[in-house]
Amino acid sequence: MPTREIYWNIAGELLLYLFMLAMLVAVAYGLYGKYRLWRLGRPENRTDHLWTRLVSVLTYGFGHGRILRESFPGLMHLFIFWGFFVLFIGTLIVAAQADFELEILYNTFYLWFSLILDIFGLVAIVGTLMALYRRYVLRPDYLDNRPDDAWALALILVVLLTGYFVEGLRIAATNPPWAGWSPVGLAFARLFEALGLEEPLLRAFHRFLWWGHMLIAFGLLALLPYTKLLHILTSPLNQFFRNLGHPGALTALDLYDEEAESFGVANIEDFTWKQLFDGDACTRCGRCQDNCPAYLSEKPLSPKALTQDLKDHLAAVGPSLLQARREGKDLLEVDRPSLVGEVVSEDALWSCTTCRSCEEQCPVFVEHVGKIVDMRRNLVLMESRFPSELTRVFKNMEVNGNPWGVGWADRADWAEGLEVPVLSDVGEAEYLYWVGCAGSLDDRNKKVSAAMVEILRRAGVDFAILGTEEKCCGDAARRSGNEYLFQMLAEENVNTLKEHGVKKIITACPHCFNTLKNEYPQFGGSFEVIHHTTFIADLIADGRLRPTKPLAQRVAYHDSCYLGRYNDIYEAPREVVRRAGGSLVEMDRSRYKSFCCGAGGGRMWMEETLGQKINELRTAEALAKEPEVICTACPFCLTMFDDGVKAHEAAERVRTLDLAEIVRDVL
Repeated sequence: MPTREIYWNIAGELLLYLFMLAMLVAVAYGLYGKYRLWRLGRPENRTDHLWTRLVSVLTYGFGHGRILRESFPGLMHLFIFWGFFVLFIGTLIVAAQADFELEILYNTFYLWFSLILDIFGLVAIVGTLMALYRRYVLRPDYLDNRPDDAWALALILVVLLTGYFVEGLRIAATNPPWAGWSPVGLAFARLFEALGLEEPLLRAFHRFLWWGHMLIAFGLLALLPYTKLLHILTSPLNQFFRNLGHPGALTALDLYDEEAESFGVANIEDFTWKQLFDGDACTRCGRCQDNCPAYLSEKPLSPKALTQDLKDHLAAVGPSLLQARREGKDLLEVDRPSLVGEVVSEDALWSCTTCRSCEEQCPVFVEHVGKIVDMRRNLVLMESRFPSELTRVFKNMEVNGNPWGVGWADRADWAEGLEVPVLSDVGEAEYLYWVGCAGSLDDRNKKVSAAMVEILRRAGVDFAILGTEEKCCGDAARRSGNEYLFQMLAEENVNTLKEHGVKKIITACPHCFNTLKNEYPQFGGSFEVIHHTTFIADLIADGRLRPTKPLAQRVAYHDSCYLGRYNDIYEAPREVVRRAGGSLVEMDRSRYKSFCCGAGGGRMWMEETLGQKINELRTAEALAKEPEVICTACPFCLTMFDDGVKAHEAAERVRTLDLAEIVRDVL
């Protein structure tokens, strides 16, 4: 090789290494800038249970556990991810052999290596074309196409295609005997041969495109921290940092912290670092929005928009906050728009039903509900800003221990004539039947309580109730942001339960079930809590209940959010309906994709003045299946379906029943 050409090769390699170094510095600088913004948030431990977190990345990142729930976008992303991952590993192996003289690629291994990389490169191209088709031809409503989406996909496609151009030119110029092991590259080589390009020109094009391919690839890498491509890093990390606690339990506030200047979230830095990290992990895929009952009923809440608005707000005010922190200033002195009001509207916050559908659908485990409740907490506890309907509800809970405001002495009136044992009278019982506020005070749900009492008696269950000692579990207060009222009710109830030596609790209300089971342990109340659907299913399976009069009607079962998504109870109620002789029909949105009734998150007590009524939308979905019975296992859902059936003028042909009522009627 002539000396001049050697110098050119050395200079070229030096320039390439300098360019690569510059790109890596750009990546590091961008990531460090993001890291500094995330660190503005409060501390939070998300590195415990290391093995479980690593398994999460393997399952949901590499395995696409949630992404594949939707076939077309799932396969699209799977193709792009695994195509690029295999190509990346292959590139590292080639670099190791070329730069460190490691003997890796030889004999049969090299041939299979070449074939695998060729196939996975093609897979990545197919995935990228699917992404372009989905975004710019199908154009689903939940995708917002921004400029960086288009050119990011275009750059990815260019990197992949130039890689095959380089390989095809090399094969066409050298005609190696192993060319058949690179079938896609060979196809490109045949194309160049058909164009009649001679060897010197093929080699010149090869060198030119090789440089172009490398520059574009590393340029794409350098853009990673500044574009949506950042999710390549942040999404797997967010899967690693996901909440390993029970999804039904909100974080408790330390209301006795004398150093606390405020409670809840009033400013962006009041969030935890993980809550801020969520913004950069979000891929704007829109699955949360596409399954949000508030958004789909035309209310001003989109979980995706909420996440992106918080991210943009952090990017806008973060540098000023960092500067103030460096100068030792109070961050509250930094001039900025108000978080609630200007960045996130109050109507958006109060539209949330806390159904958790957004979190259940999110492939990368962005946590929306906790942020919303944290902002509600600040409005309620620090500013007394909340919907006017909640003023009376909070007062009723505080004074009478229930949202309706019925005197506490009347709480057990529903049981008159039923000879229901009261724990203070009988001393002890194997099970406490926690009736709940709706089961005790709402006329419609009192019938469910009576049905439940009859079921327990027929099965010979040793049970009792608290009677007038029972108070609201506090679910609606907590999710409406009134953490102080919730903790007051929780501590009183825990003390009462402990005084009576309660160990096992049955309840028909999923909200009570979730609160007693998953949130009362935060206040020293650890009990075995069983929802009545599971308990009844076990009684039937054990032969203690024997349905003798089959229902023989079409039953549309509705999955309560707090029973299904919050506590993963899906099969027990369906088994009960089947054992009762009902012909079960599934609604289009069921199980983990069930559509909320609209009553959660304190919405049971607020007027629905924006958009369409969620309960009427859900009732329409049920009526579309032409059922004779709409069945649920939640007092709130039952109330909402009762109203929905009346609104659709279907009350004469369709009954709304709790699962306990169905079982009582077939015994």
